Amino acid sequence: MIADSGNEFEVITANLLGPNFNNDNDENSGDSRSDAKGPEPEAIETAQINGHTYAFIGLERTGGLMVYDISNPASPEYIQYLNNRNFDYSIEDRIDDGSAPAWAAGDLGPESILFVSAEEAPEGRPLLIVGNEVSGTATIYEIR
Repeated sequence: MIADSGNEFEVITANLLGPNFNNDNDENSGDSRSDAKGPEPEAIETAQINGHTYAFIGLERTGGLMVYDISNPASPEYIQYLNNRNFDYSIEDRIDDGSAPAWAAGDLGPESILFVSAEEAPEGRPLLIVGNEVSGTATIYEIR
């Protein structure tokens, strides 16, 4: 082991999401994950961008992506957390009874991540493509 994130994902999401900390990916009932696997880091992709190595980590349960500069693997540097989930959208009932599409709540359950280099991207800027299992959505982020 080179480095250990410890409880950093939980601290960051708690600070940014407040009462929505550690929600599951198909409910909005607040902390329902601390007794399980927390935000459950699931998907990961690494990329070389402008001389730096980055890790993009999908949090399957709480949702969103953690971005770290891992150019020095022994000392990863937190860059940002992205999450477009709408915690005000009542997904518990709507997903179960089919009364509204899951995607209306934003992206739920990032399951896979693909980096597309600037050289391979259509507009010449690097992209991150995320497949979201619960919402059935794909999100494309342009990396700047």
